[in-house]
Amino acid sequence: MTPTAILLVHCPDQTGLVASITTFLAANKANILDLDQHVDTAHNLFFMRVSWDLTGFTLSESDFRDRFSSTIALPLNMTWDLYYDAKPPRFAVFVSTLSHCLVDLLGQFHAQIPVVVSNHGTLGRIVERFDIPFHHVSVSAESKALAEAAQLDILKTYNIEAVILARYMQILSPDFIAQYPNRIINIHHSFLPAFPGAKPYHSAYHRGVKIIGATSHFVTKELDAGPIIEQDVVRVDHRDEIEDMVRKGRDLEKLVLSRAVWMYSNRRVLSYGNKTVVF
Repeated sequence: MTPTAILLVHCPDQTGLVASITTFLAANKANILDLDQHVDTAHNLFFMRVSWDLTGFTLSESDFRDRFSSTIALPLNMTWDLYYDAKPPRFAVFVSTLSHCLVDLLGQFHAQIPVVVSNHGTLGRIVERFDIPFHHVSVSAESKALAEAAQLDILKTYNIEAVILARYMQILSPDFIAQYPNRIINIHHSFLPAFPGAKPYHSAYHRGVKIIGATSHFVTKELDAGPIIEQDVVRVDHRDEIEDMVRKGRDLEKLVLSRAVWMYSNRRVLSYGNKTVVF
């Protein structure tokens, strides 16, 4: 594969932003492979994702960061991140007892999953089939602080960039979330903001809805209210019992979570406020 780099940028909108970035890249022999940009006119914000072929590119990573920061980013008040496909993201997957999202994730992406963490031992054998270390960390109301400290130690040991909650049925503390801002990806079994909480299929059944959905979002301290990355829906009707909704929903959950993780892995997600731009 051609070695590539990806630049994600957002900043106040103004004339000449695309030209400034592309001119800088061209001056250093970058062959641009893909470029996408968006302007949020309501908030006067500019967003851009650009990838380029590193063959012949004249700047090392450190040189790029120094020069781009001083000549482009600082003068234009940019927030930006630089990524190389040779350094794919390292995810930890957190899971409880349901395996459908976990199994769908393992081995699929241009990413690394060096560890799976669970508050139950149930799925250990499945994970071991993929030659991935499995850590069972029990969680109770009394042990939550100690359990999260142990989990954070595991994430540090494995040099984890982001966490995937693959139907992990525990609420993370604000202190834990603060260690990985906009780097904890959850799958919620509802089309948020409808039916947050633990039993959305039951709520949807009793409400008599005609569609149910799944939502992948970044985790924030406000439950089920973080920036949304991906969503999808499936139709239901009066013939469907709760069990039917659960069955249909689980197929959707793993699909939506996989899409969100793919988008994050390919550096296509930019967060701002409580929203995302997904290129």
